[in-house]
Amino acid sequence: MKKKILFIVNPISGTSNKKNIVQQIDKYLDKEKFDHSIVYTEYAGHATELALEAAESGVDIVVAVGGDGTINEVARSVVQTSAALGIIPCGSGNGLARHLQIPLNVKRNIDVINACNISNLDYGKINDKPFFCTCGVGFDAFVSKKFAEGGKRGFLSYIENTLREGVRYKSEKYTIEFDDHSEKHEAFLIACANASQYGNNAYIAPLASMEDGLMDVIIMEPFYTIESALVLVQMFTKSLHKNSHVKVFKSSKIKITRPTEGAVHCDGDPFVMGKDITVEVFKGKFRVVTPLVEELSIREEGRKALKNLADICLEILDVKHKK
Repeated sequence: MKKKILFIVNPISGTSNKKNIVQQIDKYLDKEKFDHSIVYTEYAGHATELALEAAESGVDIVVAVGGDGTINEVARSVVQTSAALGIIPCGSGNGLARHLQIPLNVKRNIDVINACNISNLDYGKINDKPFFCTCGVGFDAFVSKKFAEGGKRGFLSYIENTLREGVRYKSEKYTIEFDDHSEKHEAFLIACANASQYGNNAYIAPLASMEDGLMDVIIMEPFYTIESALVLVQMFTKSLHKNSHVKVFKSSKIKITRPTEGAVHCDGDPFVMGKDITVEVFKGKFRVVTPLVEELSIREEGRKALKNLADICLEILDVKHKK
């Protein structure tokens, strides 16, 4: 029996030509395995409505075609349903897709959908708002708010905001309760990570897993402005957890208390929440189409081979330079 699959396309999000993607879906999707439909979003929040309607009507897989915002809208509608999320990432960040090693190449991406390997993954909530990669308070939330207000999208714009506002941002005091334990911290930021990265391969929690029923809680204590460059380098080299200003622990549920209400972020989207914030992970309640383990192993071997080749080339160049 064929599976029902719906592609929800945001025509204005992300960076890719959606017409070309739709043509590739029609060309490469396994029609013997799927009965497929394609719909387009028409306004903000429309993807949420379309995905919820699809999940309630028995669609097996709902595929988000767009940037992180579109993917999050669809994901929020399929959690704790029998429908699975598929992802064709077209954004600049692609945090969830990158964590799950979903190909950014459309043809290879559709191959993953055709294989139809569905994993039961974790997702989280910050108060009543679902998140899939990260949420938090402090500097990240502050920058997300500034970024949204600025209206200028893209990775370079985000880095520009981060560097500019980081110099002026003042740390806050928080109480964190978890596992019958309470701690007080002055923190630059507190991030709760279900997945490893924000997007663009910026790893806030390189050891995070979406299958362990736990989130990585990252507390970044105040640091000198001159250390900002090191923090950025460590984020992009998966070594932030080694920074002396960073403390990391795992928990399934925490409560954060701060002196006043303020900004939080949920997968990069800014919101205003009160003084008391609860963050919780729900194990295995999020069905997602993911690459097969065998494919990931082959890809990892390919990366290692390319790195070894690059190292050999650098050694040859170094020898020639010395001569």
